[in-house]
Amino acid sequence: MNRIRIAVQKSGRLHDDSLKLLKDAGISIDNGREQLKATSGNFPLEVFYLRNGDIPQYLRDGVVDAAIIGENVLVEKGEDIIVAEKLGFSKCRVSLAVPKSAKYSGVEDLQGARIATSYPNTVRDYLSKKGVTADLHIINGSVEIAPNIGLADAICDIVSSGSTLFKNNLKEVEVMLKSEAILAVSPEISSERKEVLEKLQFRIKAVLRARSSKYILMNVPNSKLDAVVKLLPGMRSPTVLPLAEEGWSSLHTVISEERFWEVIDELKQNGAEGILVAPIEKMVL
Repeated sequence: MNRIRIAVQKSGRLHDDSLKLLKDAGISIDNGREQLKATSGNFPLEVFYLRNGDIPQYLRDGVVDAAIIGENVLVEKGEDIIVAEKLGFSKCRVSLAVPKSAKYSGVEDLQGARIATSYPNTVRDYLSKKGVTADLHIINGSVEIAPNIGLADAICDIVSSGSTLFKNNLKEVEVMLKSEAILAVSPEISSERKEVLEKLQFRIKAVLRARSSKYILMNVPNSKLDAVVKLLPGMRSPTVLPLAEEGWSSLHTVISEERFWEVIDELKQNGAEGILVAPIEKMVL
């Protein structure tokens, strides 16, 4: 079977999260220190460790078949590349920021401004839609210092917590794009390797479903079972098992973690007791 070639970021948080996803999908990767390529011992897959900004071109040229990459990079450099799956981690924003002391009432205040950024295409497209023209200074690296040294009036950069902006006396004023890690596919991928990619996607989806779901167990009086079941939409229907104590049952089901916190009070009001919440390692539908 042909090995699929997948690119991940060479270093950083997205690198770590990408390798964790592959590991959780049961893929063992034997990579030594400073290696640029590694092979899986239990799945037909090779991992290429590349600079984030170079990955779209590698995909476009067919050097790699797929990549785990930030959506923001694909918007900037690879809008023609297929997104196969949104992965739900490494979330961030691509935002415009100005000095805290600057007066800002709207994007029109950036007309004619000098903006330092590593995302010129994203900024240009966003401002064009708003009818604003600015002078873009393309910087590869930390852009937050640009206003402090008089190089720019504003910046565009990725923002996660906002702490970097705060430390550099900047304030976020426009969110241009919300981004997360995605699985991108080369337009040059062969049919044989596409089959391997589909097997990988199957595993990834099982992992992602498990991350957003919880297995819950609770004891419920039989007289309240119907009411509790209506509160807990699961994969199909919950499992109900009789307890040793007459008149009570144990109810098992799967629910999204967010949904669980919405209904916890209603569960208790309907007599549910001994509610246990457990993580799920994989979830195959």
